[in-house]
Amino acid sequence: MALPNYGVAIGTLHDFTRDPIHDFGQWYHGHLFLDTPVGVYQSALDVDAPGSVGVSYRLVDDLRSADIAALRVRPDGFHHLPSSPTSGALDYVRSPLLRNRLWFEWLAAVTDRAHQVIAPHPPGSPMFGPDLADRLATSVQGLRRRITGLGGLDWARPHLRFFPWIASDGDNALDVLVPHLEAASRIYVFGQSFTTGLGVHDVHLNQGDPVGSQWYVTNGIWQDGAVMCERPDGQVVVWQIKFNTQTLHTDDAGHPR
Repeated sequence: MALPNYGVAIGTLHDFTRDPIHDFGQWYHGHLFLDTPVGVYQSALDVDAPGSVGVSYRLVDDLRSADIAALRVRPDGFHHLPSSPTSGALDYVRSPLLRNRLWFEWLAAVTDRAHQVIAPHPPGSPMFGPDLADRLATSVQGLRRRITGLGGLDWARPHLRFFPWIASDGDNALDVLVPHLEAASRIYVFGQSFTTGLGVHDVHLNQGDPVGSQWYVTNGIWQDGAVMCERPDGQVVVWQIKFNTQTLHTDDAGHPR
């Protein structure tokens, strides 16, 4: 069953806070508040969870305003988005805006599946945290930036696109996000709108939850949550969150393959 109230809240930064106490390995949130024409929208961002769940974050930072043309023409406020590739909805697995390219995408799939066979997860442990491909991508991020920053090598940019998932301890995920919130001229928060009051929740991956979990029935494609920040200079970044019990290998219903 797809999320019934999926969409995007668009506005400007009103405030950002964190839970007052961070007991590492427990539930922990950042709290984002957006100014919109109808009032202040709020969102709780899940960035840490008990060890049996775990959280990972990812930042895609090579986008421009032209890449989100279908979204940026919308006025500030909340907009329901059909779960389709043309509505402006996000899908961590399928969105061209978010996908790695070439061999890193293949490597991520191979290492994830190999790990499940070679080293099955003990009962109660997280299933899908950052894997070998993510660690390799992290180690060569600097090389990608140096190569694509050299004149005459723009051809390398599309072929070396990879953004790793990083294990979240809560504060590290928020520390990455906050500077982009503060620099943004517009902020887009994807997720499910509150049924009462102004706000957006489910600001994270909304597919790939395992069979038997309470969230399995809400799996779906083109309904993922994220925070997108657009700067005055046209740079766009997308901050993504997923629980480590979720997989990015999903079928057309958003269920694990």
